[in-house]
Amino acid sequence: MSMFYPTLLLCVYGFFANLRPSEPFLTAYLLGPDKNLTETQVGNEIYPVWTYSYLVLLFPIFLATDYLCYKPVMVLQATSLVLTYVMLLKAQGLLAMQLLEFFFGLATASEVAYYSYIYSVVEPTHYQKVTSYCRSVTLFGSAAGSLIGQLLLSVAKVQLLHLVIITLASASVAFVAPWFLPMPKRSLFFHKSLGAVEEKQQRESRSLMEKGEDSESKVPLNNQDVSSEASRSSAAGNGSSGLVEGLQMLFTDFLQCYRCRPLLAWSLWWALATCGYFQVLNYAQVLWENIRPSQEYEIYNGYVDTLSTLLGAMTALLVGYLPVSWALWGELVLCVLSLLMAVCVFVMDTLRNIWLCYSSYILFRATYMLLITVATYQIATNLNMQRYALVFGVNTFMALLLQTLLTVVVVDSAGLGLNVFTQFLIYGCYFAVISVVFLISGLWKLASRRHSEQGVLANSPEEPTLLRSVTQALADSTS
Repeated sequence: MSMFYPTLLLCVYGFFANLRPSEPFLTAYLLGPDKNLTETQVGNEIYPVWTYSYLVLLFPIFLATDYLCYKPVMVLQATSLVLTYVMLLKAQGLLAMQLLEFFFGLATASEVAYYSYIYSVVEPTHYQKVTSYCRSVTLFGSAAGSLIGQLLLSVAKVQLLHLVIITLASASVAFVAPWFLPMPKRSLFFHKSLGAVEEKQQRESRSLMEKGEDSESKVPLNNQDVSSEASRSSAAGNGSSGLVEGLQMLFTDFLQCYRCRPLLAWSLWWALATCGYFQVLNYAQVLWENIRPSQEYEIYNGYVDTLSTLLGAMTALLVGYLPVSWALWGELVLCVLSLLMAVCVFVMDTLRNIWLCYSSYILFRATYMLLITVATYQIATNLNMQRYALVFGVNTFMALLLQTLLTVVVVDSAGLGLNVFTQFLIYGCYFAVISVVFLISGLWKLASRRHSEQGVLANSPEEPTLLRSVTQALADSTS
């Protein structure tokens, strides 16, 4: 029951917070008679605000989530979602829509609380189950919202304004759930009990003794003794000294994690690819609007979002069954599939056929979901939960930092302010560069491995065997 109650509330919250029938038609709604904005205002002045606010808020929200023990930040996220859709429904003008994007950036940055809360209230033996429940229900909520929106638009012929009202109602239902969640008594960095620290140390020690850890692919988890970590944890509960201790522990863990070359490689792809993925998702609707204007034709963005989400979830499930040695071939697989993502973006940009755009977008999202699942798995299997949260946060921050630079230079009207077709040409080239980077890295890794294997063969006990054979032959001849 202790696991069931918070998991059920989290699933309810995750489903309704992601049930957004208006999401696939946001660009059409902003360009339509309800808001009457121009394409330049939407693409070059409104959407970039989400990127900037997400970047600025991510790190302080990450710290506040742990320091405040998750629940208050989840309430903040739910409040931000409600404010976002109230403004989308009622507010008018460019400045109001930019403020709306700020609140949505706050809600997006606060997602870390949703995905971290459950680990503070359930036992580690249930981590895998509750993680799968929470992540799958958010995907299902997103897919259901897109499908409902498309069916209401195509079959019931409702107005886009009504989809915003339904989304606001769903966000209001989600707003209720976090208030009933139990308040955690511990967190990952700032509020850890001595017993929890000792239990974690013992569990990690047993794990390391039972498994012959590969020095290249594993990060040492027990570089400090129990007493020192316990003293840091006890200090973590005492005001400002606890904040300083928590930040010191974050920095120490950061240095230890990124010394591991395989983890660094997967994290590099995570940051680079997520940056491009966010850009394509943010501006895909603007591209489609240029190819098939919603004021003149019926659009099917909801079906596309539904299919891409479900196919992405299916490809993520397939990861566990792929017979691939990721330690050996992982970087070359990243090269090939990053090239496939580049091709999808080039097709969307150059052929300018709406059906090819939709198909390429679905394939693009499914490929990313497959690879990000592999990257998550490769990182998570080498780290404890505490460090996984840190690495996830750092990788996401780096992705947002790169995305901000790309947005400022390419999209924002204060920069080049390029049209959407030129933007997508740049995004396609961006993924092609990622592919080249990991091709070079993969080939270098294979060459290094082959060189080391040859070195092992050269130092194998063949020479003593040959010496014994010669000695034996000499002995036989003399006899």
